[in-house]
Amino acid sequence: MDNKITKEDISQEVFDLYDDYAHNKINRRQFVEKLSIFAVGSLTLPSLLSFMTPNYVDTILVQPTDPRLKTGYINYDSPKGGGSIKGLLSQPAESKKKLPGIIVVHENRGLNPYIEDVGRRAALEGFITLAPDALSPLGGYPGNDDEGRELQKKRTREEMLEDFIAAYEYLKSHKDCNGYVGVVGFCFGGWISNMMAVKIPDLKAAVPYYGGQPTKEEAEKVKTPLLLHYAGLDTRVNEGWPAYQEVLNKNKVENTAYFYPNVNHGFHNNTTPRYDEAAATLSWTRTIDFFKAKLKKK
Repeated sequence: MDNKITKEDISQEVFDLYDDYAHNKINRRQFVEKLSIFAVGSLTLPSLLSFMTPNYVDTILVQPTDPRLKTGYINYDSPKGGGSIKGLLSQPAESKKKLPGIIVVHENRGLNPYIEDVGRRAALEGFITLAPDALSPLGGYPGNDDEGRELQKKRTREEMLEDFIAAYEYLKSHKDCNGYVGVVGFCFGGWISNMMAVKIPDLKAAVPYYGGQPTKEEAEKVKTPLLLHYAGLDTRVNEGWPAYQEVLNKNKVENTAYFYPNVNHGFHNNTTPRYDEAAATLSWTRTIDFFKAKLKKK
């Protein structure tokens, strides 16, 4: 008999519990203790833990060795942030013209295989992409998300924001970039995407996925066109949208927000059971179409 767990076997409370854990509201010991309550029958604690843990081996959509791409690690300077920052630079292998650029911003655990994969996915659509690792000053992404989260807590988000602003400057002036650069980010990276729109007047497009919003005062500075993706079940993040939207609309800043019903925070991340294929696919199509429209050299 096949006792393989499916998403439908898991109660929403487990997803909410994982969200608390992923956002440092509870530590791993507390997460395991609370998760054990849901271990009933064939849903053993080890099987639940395994199911909720990211699977990076079987979920990569664009392999690092994909011959359609030129991809590799570079280092750039972030004098106001962490100094020397490592990032994955990806672009189509055969392109003969300057390309629009996209900064890809990771979640609260460093540059893991999922975010590297997103950088390659975007590059295949005709962009030059840079996915920085804000854990670079601490030795880089440590190879697993638990340690990555602990490391990222050792840096301030304001200092890490400077690293991504420096990434924008690096990519904008890259010899293969047309000078038009946007940003897409997830979770923590969604907040960074919003804040890059606050801090960089020339940013051409920003796509925050389930990202925290700027303060009212910060939002007043935004001029960048925004495409925002929110998870319907993510009340924690969603409650900040109306106030942000009010400022954007008052200042006539182009913005479109999509709420994907009945999906969890992290729905784009195809390495965990929070992934929702329909919402991820639709949101990504919208994202690429938005970048293609906004990052064209006029």
